Amino acid sequence: MKVRIIVNRGGGSATPDVEERLKAAFEGLDVEPEVRLVEPHELDRHCSDVAKEAGVDALVAAGGDGTISTAAAAVAGTDMALGILPMGTLNHFARDAGIPTDLRQAAEVIAGGHTKQVDLAEVNGRIFVNNSAVGLYPRMVRRREAQQEHLGRGKRFAMLVASLRTLRHFSSDRLTIRVEGRQEPIETPLLFVGNNRYAMSLMGLGKRDAIDRGELCLYAPLAKGRLRFFSVALRGIIGRTDRQADFVSLDGIASAEIHSRRPALLVATDGEAQTMETPLCYRIRAGALKLIVPEAA
Repeated sequence: MKVRIIVNRGGGSATPDVEERLKAAFEGLDVEPEVRLVEPHELDRHCSDVAKEAGVDALVAAGGDGTISTAAAAVAGTDMALGILPMGTLNHFARDAGIPTDLRQAAEVIAGGHTKQVDLAEVNGRIFVNNSAVGLYPRMVRRREAQQEHLGRGKRFAMLVASLRTLRHFSSDRLTIRVEGRQEPIETPLLFVGNNRYAMSLMGLGKRDAIDRGELCLYAPLAKGRLRFFSVALRGIIGRTDRQADFVSLDGIASAEIHSRRPALLVATDGEAQTMETPLCYRIRAGALKLIVPEAA
């Protein structure tokens, strides 16, 4: 089995010994790994090149959800399999796919070669594997990225500082949600769109039961002010929300359009922020990714 392992040089997983660690993880397995450390701005191109490379059995993303998302976009809709070596901070997609975070165990999963068709989602043509958001969260991401770039802060601490600063300058957006021919105007500080349904309870916060049900979920707290937002968020976590008064909550949808009076909005996809023109057009791409998973999955 021949695989190409892509590592983002700008990511936290690109330690000085990363190539040796990755090759060691496959030692004794029936896999021929080739490790490629690439610059962040060349990640798209390298992943796309591997997706077209003859004689390669799988593209393997070694890193966090951002790297995995880029690799998934490159092989979406093709017969090329995607393998994952979870080396990021949170590894949400790997967790929900049942892929172990231990490097050797993840390599063994890839060597097993068992694949499953899972879903991807997209907004205005940009693929995401986990979720997308408008409002508070992408502004937090932008502030976090600025601290990492200019102050050299670690990701977790930078995000903590960014979150506090964003909440201090709290604001909400007036949006219109259009789904299946119906539309609803809302005012919300945060609109969340997930690739498949996310749990919002205290015990399962941010987790998915499945990534292959062919659906989007959409959540938006109805809160204009900071205190109201905290109240709704807390009651949502402990499962005591009034669905009609506190949230817009949509599950089992295939597509949605988000309209705004603004010509463009800051949008987060898999933890990365970018400006996108409105309307934001979300859709699910059911079974678009051939993912290498544990056989038990």
